[in-house]
Amino acid sequence: MSGGSSPRSRRSSFNSLSRDLELPSEQGCLSVIVLGASGDLAKKKTFPALFHLFAQGFIQSGEVHIFGYARSNLSDDGLRERIRGYLKGASEEHLSDFLQHIKYVSGSYDSGEGFEKLNKEISEYEKSNKSESPRRLFYLALPPSVYPSVCKMIRTYCMNPSGWTRVIVEKPFGKDLDSAEELSAQLGELFDENQLYRIDHYLGKELVQNLLVLRFANRLFLPLWNRDNIDNIQIVFREDFGTDGRGGYFDQYGYVFCLVAMEKPVSLKPEHIRDEKVKSVNPIKHDEVVLGQYEGYKDDPTVPDDSNTPTFASVVLRVHNERWEGVPFILKAGKALSSRKAEVRVQFKDVKKPGLEMATEQSELDLSYGMRYQNVKIPEAYERLILDTIRGDQQHFVRRDELKAAWQIFTPLLRDIDEGKVKSIPYQPGSRGPKEADELSERVGYMQTHGYIWIPPTLA
Repeated sequence: MSGGSSPRSRRSSFNSLSRDLELPSEQGCLSVIVLGASGDLAKKKTFPALFHLFAQGFIQSGEVHIFGYARSNLSDDGLRERIRGYLKGASEEHLSDFLQHIKYVSGSYDSGEGFEKLNKEISEYEKSNKSESPRRLFYLALPPSVYPSVCKMIRTYCMNPSGWTRVIVEKPFGKDLDSAEELSAQLGELFDENQLYRIDHYLGKELVQNLLVLRFANRLFLPLWNRDNIDNIQIVFREDFGTDGRGGYFDQYGYVFCLVAMEKPVSLKPEHIRDEKVKSVNPIKHDEVVLGQYEGYKDDPTVPDDSNTPTFASVVLRVHNERWEGVPFILKAGKALSSRKAEVRVQFKDVKKPGLEMATEQSELDLSYGMRYQNVKIPEAYERLILDTIRGDQQHFVRRDELKAAWQIFTPLLRDIDEGKVKSIPYQPGSRGPKEADELSERVGYMQTHGYIWIPPTLA
């Protein structure tokens, strides 16, 4: 989607923004410590992401060692066998080599003995590597409830004496503004903001990664990206499987919404991008919210019969500034829907239909990754985000003030849901969600042109 500008002009536009982005090249042995190593998240996401980075050469055999830490009584080989079946996409030689770089340490999450043992193992590896600037990356594949105690153990027993220490924490980052602020304060007492990486796998998706380039490197979009030309914007996250929690549909909106709405940053340095993402958003109105709950959700014996927990949400946000005044941002997310999709749909004001009459109709500018990049391996989100952490690039992670701003937007709505002021509407699994969500989109300006047939792009 270049908008007709030449490759040279696109490079010039992008380079003028990105020339300050370059991150320092780092040397030294790397210790990756996966806390919660015996759990589902670690074996299904964390270890496969590390394996793919290893197989592609982003982390090197001679410079990395991976330590698994958990309460389970396992041997090194026991952990290796537990994760082996989830490591796919490379040769048996790569797999065997990778598994030999994994060591397991068993211990509690709230006492010093296990962490002293963990630190001893890491230090012995660093000494054997004879590295002057060792690096330590802790990945907390754990429930947020144990973050404070685990981080305190890391701070007390496992800090790197001569190189950097970085900590990745998984969402959810709280359940509302108060709990998020409490968690941020607890972690902030232990680590500086540049040591903390709050990971959300949606932020590593190729769609999100390319929003900056799409907006600021294409001259077609720069002058058009405002209320004079754009009628509405939809941000959609759809899953075709069920859910096991509350609130996740709201917190994943924030970052993508900010990338679409933000002003052009001074440069692509992570801090400049993060500075621009905190926006002034009007309070959410109840009549611009549709919540849904798929039929069968309450069949789970762990779910109360009177649960109002939403498994679908459609929310309209409105930005209060000169660029976006009056443009609705329609945010949709849900589980157990008809398809799996991550999509940003920008609906410009109508263009003229060819012919003698002054009739307008819709056309499309489409960037569908599955069609456009059929022979390109699209990296998994966790791969990209772990690599960003190793490189010290925080632009796709959530900063404390961003987290606070996001929760300030959605906490009033979440409280109203808890108090029963906003009800979830039943919908059939495998459907588009409640019909009221489509009606809301139409009411705020989204126009679905019936009869328009989209022809997928070809590479011929």
